[in-house]
Amino acid sequence: MEEKELEFFKGLLNNQMKELLNQAGCSVADMSEEAGTCCDPLDRASLEIDRTFTLRIRDRESRLIKKIKKALERIKDGTFCICERCGEKISMKRLKARPVATLCIECKTNEESIEKVIGT
Repeated sequence: MEEKELEFFKGLLNNQMKELLNQAGCSVADMSEEAGTCCDPLDRASLEIDRTFTLRIRDRESRLIKKIKKALERIKDGTFCICERCGEKISMKRLKARPVATLCIECKTNEESIEKVIGT
């Protein structure tokens, strides 16, 4: 992959990580403000459901941040666009859709097929 393309993905990944970290900070602040605001049991239950939902989203975002960090490491070590399974090049189209991708579309499709069979 050309240096210009790597810089594009590096910027994209860094911006995505900054946005996720900013959202996480806002959520923590919002949750701490809401902690003592309601006394009604139904309001409290509703708040807890919202809080649980927010925490699940933040957990997913935390996992995405880890993937972004690994993708940035792959950019540094020169393995960013190489499939971890087969060693072939990951297409630019796939990387633009999912910059943290570690598998080419063929290997990912095979992995998902196996998961379907095992899951049933």
